Amino acid sequence: MAVRRIPAGRVASYGEVAEFAGRPGAARAVGNIMRDCHRPDIPCHRVIAAGGHLGGYGGDESLKRALLLAEGVTVVGKRVKNHEALAAFHMGRRPSQTRTAQAARIRAAAPKRKGKEKRKTPPRS
Repeated sequence: MAVRRIPAGRVASYGEVAEFAGRPGAARAVGNIMRDCHRPDIPCHRVIAAGGHLGGYGGDESLKRALLLAEGVTVVGKRVKNHEALAAFHMGRRPSQTRTAQAARIRAAAPKRKGKEKRKTPPRS
């Protein structure tokens, strides 16, 4: 299970877990599974909502917060502070497959504009 691969002091979003498990777009399903999972060997508290929000944890958000704090994760209000830096895994991708690398390839393939050309817009009528 992908959640077991999240080390202590790290977090992953429901969407990241879904993508890592090979089901991109199944973040809600991951949340439902995490809600019903009561096994102590699966660190469900390390799975958070998008944007660093804590998410549910079966209705006991204070327990989720306490478990994350015990692992050294900083929680401010209902969000994990600096959650991007605490990402447990980058969907198991090699650096060449990360979103940053993909964006760089797209920018490199885009036609280059010379200087600061103004875009021509049609006159208003």
